[in-house]
Order: sequence, then C-alpha cells, then structure tokens
Amino acid sequence: MCVREIPLYVESISRLGRSTKDLLNIIDTLTDKGVTLISHKEKIDTNTPAGKFMLTVFAALSQLEREQLKQRQREGIEIAKAQGKYTGRKPIPTDWMRFGQLYGEWRAKNITGRDFMRRMDMSANTFYRRVHECELRHGITEQTLA
Repeated sequence: MCVREIPLYVESISRLGRSTKDLLNIIDTLTDKGVTLISHKEKIDTNTPAGKFMLTVFAALSQLEREQLKQRQREGIEIAKAQGKYTGRKPIPTDWMRFGQLYGEWRAKNITGRDFMRRMDMSANTFYRRVHECELRHGITEQTLA
C-alpha cells in the first residue's frame, strides 16, 4: 500500500499557531497524519529538511514579532495613561431598581436568564458581572446558575 502525503496550503505560518511551541506541535500532529504543510507567504514546504528548518526559524521570528508588538502596545498604553489620555471604556449604566426586580423574578425561575438580559439590554458577560456585583452587595452566597 502506498502512503501518499496530503498537502495543506496556508497563507502564512503565523496564522497557524500562537507560539513556536504551539506551531511545532501542530506540525508534528499534521506530519503524523501524513499531511505536508505548504506556506504561500514564506514559500515553505515541510516535506523537505530545509523546509522544516525554515519553518522553525520563521515560527520563532513570528513569535518574537508578536511579543514585541504586545510589548510596544503595553508601553503605549502606560504612556497614554500617565498623560490621562487612556481611561478605558466607560462603564455601562445599570438601572439597579429594575435589575433588582428582574433579579428576583430570575432567582424565582419566573423568567430565564435570556429574558433578563433582553429586558435589561445586556450582553451575557455584563449580565453575569452585574449579578455577581448584586450578590456581593447583598451578601447572597448561593451559587448562581444560568
């Protein structure tokens, strides 16, 4: 039986993994399954020893570039905060009276969490954050379930 390698074409190796280790693990998994990676941007073919070497080098460079970008972003945010230009997102106002009413209905299982969110015009993240705040304020220790 002839084992034929299947090519997988990607635009860039930087889109395949988040770190060099992650990328190399993905490549190992693909290789174990008989898949050859071919990168269009970097012109890398993992079917050759030189291609495997270049993949490792480019993966390390991509990770370095990504980490430097994050570092510059953090530095820029710190500078902007020091200058008072970066204050973060404005908090979403909450009608706590209405929230309290709906919270009671929700806890009594008269309405679903989705109904609660829709009536308060909140995303799921905001809803659960506000539920947590409400429970902390009122000393409610029961586990909250959706």
